[in-house]
Amino acid sequence: MKKQLFGKNIVPSCVYCEYSKNEGESQFCTVNKQLKNGKCKKFKYNPIMREPKGMAPLKSFDKEDFSL
Repeated sequence: MKKQLFGKNIVPSCVYCEYSKNEGESQFCTVNKQLKNGKCKKFKYNPIMREPKGMAPLKSFDKEDFSL
């Protein structure tokens, strides 16, 4: 049995669907489907498209930090 990456309780959303395409601020479905009752039959989760929440900004480094 294959275990899903982030569990089975992922709410379908076009923001992180395999079949969505972003052009500027607009999103398009490449299979021309729309959510009906909050679900899409073609929804396929793509974790790379999801943006992490609450991450701290990275510290900036200087050249001196890497010299001995």
